[in-house]
Amino acid sequence: MRAPSGSGRLSDANVTKSTHAAGATASRGPSVCLEYASCPLTKYRLQPLLLVVCQDRATAEWAARPVRFGPRQWSLLTLRPLVAGPHNMPVLTDPAEVRKDLALATLSAITHVRHPDIGAILKAVTTVLRDTPHPIADPIVELIAQGLGKHPAAELWRNLVAVDLSFYKSHISEEIRDEGREEGREEGRAEGEARRAAEDVLEVLDVRGIDVPEAVRERIVSCDDPGTLRRWHRRAVIAPSAEQIFSDEQDE
Repeated sequence: MRAPSGSGRLSDANVTKSTHAAGATASRGPSVCLEYASCPLTKYRLQPLLLVVCQDRATAEWAARPVRFGPRQWSLLTLRPLVAGPHNMPVLTDPAEVRKDLALATLSAITHVRHPDIGAILKAVTTVLRDTPHPIADPIVELIAQGLGKHPAAELWRNLVAVDLSFYKSHISEEIRDEGREEGREEGRAEGEARRAAEDVLEVLDVRGIDVPEAVRERIVSCDDPGTLRRWHRRAVIAPSAEQIFSDEQDE
């Protein structure tokens, strides 16, 4: 993924990126940044990079300030997040540009939520996602949906996903297709969602070449909680082994 302007490229395979919304950072203070940054290091022994996503320049400039921990006369450490905002993210309305870097396109859509061309930005993304592999496209659909929050562009995104990506089984498209269906089919839909989510977890591990022991496979396919499966799906993207997707449950 290309970094914000002037920051080069993020290409180190040993670096994992923890993405965080600036709103939560402001409400809980700098300690939440340290919490997010330390997790990949302590759990996976990967060098962390904290990415803070903002939707206005003032918040982005505030979030980019170094945060020092420890006594004033002898700082223990300094936290410097990588900040993405409308001031340093490109406006991508051309599907050809979106195809070059889907991660950058996702940040472009979220950070430019108030841009006059947000409709064209979102349309370019769905155009590319139509022929993007399912395990890659689904997390992008969900990330953009969450990043747009309650802005008017969120409804536009829902409509584009419903029309352009109707064949995808992402959680947001499932929600759209479920609206107006009979209550008597609720249980069947839940079972289908869990089955597809379990398949997504296994497919990500398979694409990454991660060996999946039979016990791990059985635990994944027997899980019927969509929330748990979504959490495992996110971890499957960076976990060094199949067992590591259950890390929090094992710690408990």
